[in-house]
Amino acid sequence: MKTQTVSEYNQVISLCKELFKKKTIDYGTAWRVLRLPSITDQIFIKAQRIRSIQEKGSQRVSDPIQDEFIGIINYCLIALIQLDLLDDERLEIGYEELEPMYEKWVDATRGLLENKNHDYGEAWRDMRVSSMTDLILMKLYRVKQIEDNKGKTLASEGVDANYQDMINYSVFCLIKLNEAQNA
Repeated sequence: MKTQTVSEYNQVISLCKELFKKKTIDYGTAWRVLRLPSITDQIFIKAQRIRSIQEKGSQRVSDPIQDEFIGIINYCLIALIQLDLLDDERLEIGYEELEPMYEKWVDATRGLLENKNHDYGEAWRDMRVSSMTDLILMKLYRVKQIEDNKGKTLASEGVDANYQDMINYSVFCLIKLNEAQNA
């Protein structure tokens, strides 16, 4: 994979991880009370807001859509961590214990990106942010269907692969938005 992409990817994830750390210090792990469908719905709210702003061409709440993509990344990572902690009933988990779990899923998701970028030749660089937003929403509808089916699939990936794809699309969007801002 191109060194530029790895560098940009790592910059985005570093920003997301720093916010995750600060929010964990501020709020603890209140998100532990959320079931996976609730986390999926949180991600859906963020993706739907992005799409709504893209379609309307304006917004009334000043929070930039970049913050929503960061939220999508962190909520997807929270969902993946929750999958690892299904049998753990603790509501409070310290950041020191969460950080390796966060990194585990970041590393696995970056590995997925590297494999897909190899095969697809970084096609995402020629995509529109709005198209990637639509793909995130499509992945969310897939996850909702899998959740409604109690996790059973006949021929499809599980929720974890869909969360990872949403992370990668969100990273791509942040890279592209940053490039457009600096152009």
